[in-house]
Amino acid sequence: MNSGPYVQPLAQQSTPGIIADKLRLAIGHGELPAGMQLIEADLARRLGVSRGPLREGIQRLTQEGLLIAVRNRGVFVIEMTPENVRDMYLARGAVERVAAEHILADGDADEVSATLLAIVDTMAEAVGRKAIDDSSEADIAFHTELVALAGSPRLSRMHETLMTETRMCITALEPTYRPSDDRVEEHRAIAKALATGPSSLVDRLLLEHMDDAIRRLTGRDHG
Repeated sequence: MNSGPYVQPLAQQSTPGIIADKLRLAIGHGELPAGMQLIEADLARRLGVSRGPLREGIQRLTQEGLLIAVRNRGVFVIEMTPENVRDMYLARGAVERVAAEHILADGDADEVSATLLAIVDTMAEAVGRKAIDDSSEADIAFHTELVALAGSPRLSRMHETLMTETRMCITALEPTYRPSDDRVEEHRAIAKALATGPSSLVDRLLLEHMDDAIRRLTGRDHG
């Protein structure tokens, strides 16, 4: 099992929620890669926790769909196959489009647009430096903030799992997902459309953005 910054001893009293958060980050960033079997004894040792709360944390991620329990074999990190990528973006599109619709109806679209445009500027700067990790983090931050600004805790909870799967895709399939100026402008167009409308434009831009991501991550742009 690879060592990394996420699966480390906890600095405070552990709870299943804290453990689930640590494992979620480790999965998203590839420290616990797709397809890997989780070994309870090893994880408990590395996190400095007992197996009881660890099992509860693992169960939470199994319920979220990030882990899969295979009878008589164990618990594994899910594989982000092309079918899983498409399904994940179907769900992401639904959540983010509803979030955008709520933002537009709530009257705070100008403020949301300004917040998202600031993130796009950070993304553009990272792309200019060819800083792949930084640009990917800005990409994640853009969509996380979009949903968070809708003010729906339930949407944000659903979206958190989907963004972990997105991180998995970017980490595992990085050669087909390298950031570009085109990708920056897709985000900028979405942010600007939130301020200007109409809602149909925002919806169309989000759908096109998701479809572009699917093409990149499944290699459909590469023959």
